[in-house]
Amino acid sequence: MAIAGLGFACRNHLPLHRPLFCCVAKVRRSSAAAIETLVVPEGLIKDGDHDVVSPIGRINGDTKAPEWKKLSSKDLGITTSMIAKPTRLVLNGLKKKGYEVYLVGGCVRDFILRRTPKDFDIITSAELKEVMRIFSQCQIVGKRFPICHVHINDTIVEVSSFSTSKRKSSRSLGDFSRRPPGCDERDYVRWRNCLQRDFTINGMMFDPYANLVYDYMGGMEDLKKTKVRTVIPASTSFQEDCARILRAVRIAARLGFCFSRETAHSIKNLSCSVLKLDKGRLLMEMNYMMAFGSAKASLRLLWKFGLLEILLPIQASYFVSQGFRRRDKRTNMLLSLFSNLDRLLAPDRPCHSSLWVGILAFHKALVDQTRDPLVVATFALAVHNGGDLLEAVNIARRISQPYDLRFSELLEHQNLGSDEALMGEVMDLAKSVKAALSMMTDELFVSQAMASYPQAPYSDLVFIPLALYLRVCRIFDCVRGSKEKGFVPKRGSKIDYEGLSLGSLHETRHVLARVVFDTVYPPSLNQGHS
Repeated sequence: MAIAGLGFACRNHLPLHRPLFCCVAKVRRSSAAAIETLVVPEGLIKDGDHDVVSPIGRINGDTKAPEWKKLSSKDLGITTSMIAKPTRLVLNGLKKKGYEVYLVGGCVRDFILRRTPKDFDIITSAELKEVMRIFSQCQIVGKRFPICHVHINDTIVEVSSFSTSKRKSSRSLGDFSRRPPGCDERDYVRWRNCLQRDFTINGMMFDPYANLVYDYMGGMEDLKKTKVRTVIPASTSFQEDCARILRAVRIAARLGFCFSRETAHSIKNLSCSVLKLDKGRLLMEMNYMMAFGSAKASLRLLWKFGLLEILLPIQASYFVSQGFRRRDKRTNMLLSLFSNLDRLLAPDRPCHSSLWVGILAFHKALVDQTRDPLVVATFALAVHNGGDLLEAVNIARRISQPYDLRFSELLEHQNLGSDEALMGEVMDLAKSVKAALSMMTDELFVSQAMASYPQAPYSDLVFIPLALYLRVCRIFDCVRGSKEKGFVPKRGSKIDYEGLSLGSLHETRHVLARVVFDTVYPPSLNQGHS
């Protein structure tokens, strides 16, 4: 069995339908985490010392004189209580030493959208060596573009420096970084840094002490339009860093945003380039899509833009077998499984990658051999209770609610008269799931997944490492006929999210069983049934 591999020869995409260039959806809103108020050192600039300007302008590589946008964070609904305590401690530590400090990137965007940020990024006028001197638990990471990791208890806060950013922009931005007329030196330093950001909605800076948001790239305008747009021309941006293609999908999926036309065209045309990324980076980007509450939307976008057959050819083959077109708004069992997973997760409550890989393997096993819903329910219960098949059978036989008839992976109820016959089917399903996982990590098998579609890209990409493969196997090892030794059953339905994010076997099994059961027997079909 091969656990890793990379091979790619780009041909035309599947001849089904052209990819969707704009996925329109409403912006979902959620309340940001409320934490303590930021401590403001003495002698700071007050709101009245700045001109707060609106509306928004946008710079995208042109040389027109910009309106230097300084927006009131209070008018945008941003309060310092939204900033996590560890981040606040780092901000205050740098500010007290007299350095400029800003929050940058996705956290500013999420503040404006009333969402809980996945993480917080700080940029400062301090050199990285000066950051090291201020914080005892701190290390510089990264050779090409170094940043500081400041350790505050169990949290890592990332801090970058304007000086490092300036060296980076001098090498990479070229003509796009020509100084626009009409800006002062401090605006220019901030503007150059924002110009390096991937998307306009990630290109804003928040000064929590002056209560200002700086928006030089038109991020607010694109937030209002619910658009994901690159800061510099999309083809240049994606060729400079092909990981931005996957980040674009992740952001659009999470926020329910659409792509600008130029961005959409470039994602489609440059989709093959993501295989320049090493497998560790691909796994990380896929985990961001699948483990943080937007897996279903991510799968749809990957399919629409021809990326699914490159990254997950086995699942792409399933989409084709279901007659799914690029613009299809229908659902299928794979999307339903991840929709139920999404309901349990959030950007600040992710799962370990072993969970979503396990769901992919489970679904692949059902695609290869359809099963009775009772078998699937008993299997889910056995995974949940540590392999106690007799208990799982007793509970499953009491199920009276209807199962979801839409899924071709489920047979009509069969006559599984004896408990022994049912247990035998369940153990056979467990073996099939592990066999499916082996197929997903076999380069040869993966390369053949799309062989029936000669105009599809050829990909034998396997980004699941051996350690993750073995971890997923352990989820299903318990379903072998006898209860797992030392197993303590979980009480109640509350999820331990810290354990889930770390890959706790107990918690992963619990959530996987819930996802499978709720997909086969949706609660919405339970009205009027016991």
